[in-house]
Amino acid sequence: MTFILPDLYGNALRCVCPRCGKGKLFKSDFTLDVADHCDRCGLALAKNDSGDGPAVFLIFILGFSLVPLALLLDALFQPPIWVHAVLWTVIALGICGFTLRPAKALTIGIQFKYRPQDWEA
Repeated sequence: MTFILPDLYGNALRCVCPRCGKGKLFKSDFTLDVADHCDRCGLALAKNDSGDGPAVFLIFILGFSLVPLALLLDALFQPPIWVHAVLWTVIALGICGFTLRPAKALTIGIQFKYRPQDWEA
């Protein structure tokens, strides 16, 4: 069976297999557990799990972007501290909730594309 390397970013956004672009990458829609094998092409997904790498990247991105925004908001409007606590917690959790799965899928896709020897049986 011949596979053409599918779109790396499109597959990451859809959270699908990096080889065939059709099978589910995660065990269910509400978890970050990688499936054992692709249900379409049979690629062993679980042995090349990305671990905590995507979470670390998101922590750095959120830290570098949300802290200056919080300081700017405080300088302009001077809201009470509880407003900061509620607002930035909701924003950070919302961003993480929507981007962690695609970030993990992108990391797995990058591993598949640039380290193909790790995916061989």
